[in-house]
This record gives sequence, structure tokens and C-alpha cells, in this order.
Amino acid sequence: MSKVNYIVCVLCCILCGCNSDENTIELNSSLSELVDSNEIEIDNVIACASGSASDDDVIIAYVYPRPGATDIRYYETSGIDVDKNDYNSYQRILIESTDFFNGYLRKFTRNVDEEKWVIITFFEEGKLHLSNPIRLKHKTSPTEFTDQVNIDFTTANMPVFTWQDGMFDDNAIYFQVVSDIDNELLSGTYTFEKQFQYYKTENVVLNITMGIPPQLDTMSSYNFTLMGVSEDNWVNLLIQKEFQP
Repeated sequence: MSKVNYIVCVLCCILCGCNSDENTIELNSSLSELVDSNEIEIDNVIACASGSASDDDVIIAYVYPRPGATDIRYYETSGIDVDKNDYNSYQRILIESTDFFNGYLRKFTRNVDEEKWVIITFFEEGKLHLSNPIRLKHKTSPTEFTDQVNIDFTTANMPVFTWQDGMFDDNAIYFQVVSDIDNELLSGTYTFEKQFQYYKTENVVLNITMGIPPQLDTMSSYNFTLMGVSEDNWVNLLIQKEFQP
């Protein structure tokens, strides 16, 4: 190969790499290959997915990257009629995660025209950690977006949030976030009950709050976010409500 042809070839490779879009599938990148070459931990990544409030073809997959987590990846199947536990069915999609609650969580936003299974992975302390399979249901069970939540301010600075299921009642667990007006996460908790009090953890079954969250200021505004999540990790209900204690 002449020197000129070599330079042209290199430039073509660079340009092709720069033109990768969010729907690019990495060749020879089945999840099984990653699993086979690493020590793994399954059922050890907190992740779920919802639809979009503005586009019926868009899904948003959320993940909690514990401190020290690296190389967060998104894998999906070609469709829904596959074995969700067969890692050969999952191919990596080359999209980058973005900040959610200012980076406390991460999210993948993707245009998907049909329902699929999704697994999210990351590395932590030299091991590959995998989420449980996430069932995308944006066509058959679109996420319901609402602000309907009851907030009881009887106890000063410790509001009690209660809610009801929406159109779909197969929620297995509820994820609550209290954040400040700048979207900084103050507390992140999971309950089986349709009730949470800031900040009491008697009915909390999983807690991603770092340390003891600050006391709420009666002169400030805050946000409450609630996700009702099914057993297959699909968000049926997403509540967002601004409040002032």
C-alpha cells in the first residue's frame, strides 16, 4: 500500500468512527463474551426503565452507579421473544449514559421502536456487575406521568408522602427521591408500601442515601419523585411534585 493510500485509509477509519450514532451496535459484542472473560456478580445493579413523557418511541433506562463503578454499559436484545437469561441474546448498544439527579444516578435515553429486554452492566472492584433483565413495555404498558401525591406536613420538616397506583397495578416496589430545587438528591429510598416519610426508614427496604440527609428548610422548595416499578423492572408510574414543607 502506498503512503497516500495508507493515509486515506486511516482518515476513512477516523471519519467512520466519528459518525457513530446512538443506534450503533458494537460488532462481536454479545454480553456473553463480556461475561465469559470476567468474574461476575448478578442481581447486583439497581436499574429500571421507563417511557418518555414526550415521545412514545423513547425509553429511558436508569441505573445507580455505586461509588467506584466504572464502564457503565447498555445491552439489549433484538426483540422480546427471546430467553431473557441468555446472555448471547444481548448486544451492546454504543450510547453514553448521562447525569440524572446531577450524576447521583445515570440514565440511557434511546429511541426503540419495539419492546426488548435490557441489561445494564458496570465494573466495580475488578468484577463485572449485571442488572436483572429489564422488560421494556413502552408500547403495551406506557409509563404514566402525573403529579398526584398526597403530602402531609403535620410533622415539621418531616413530610409524609402517600400515593396510589395508576393505570397499572402490578408495581412490586416503589422508589422515592427527595431532591432540592437544584436537583441534588437528598434521599433515595425503596419501599413496598405506598408511603414514605422524610426522613424515617422504618418501612424502607433498600436505601441508596449517602449518610444522613439534611433537615428540610421550611423556607425552601423541594422536589418529590416516585417510580412505581414492576417485577420485571419497568416503571409503570412516575410522579413528580414540587413542594415546600
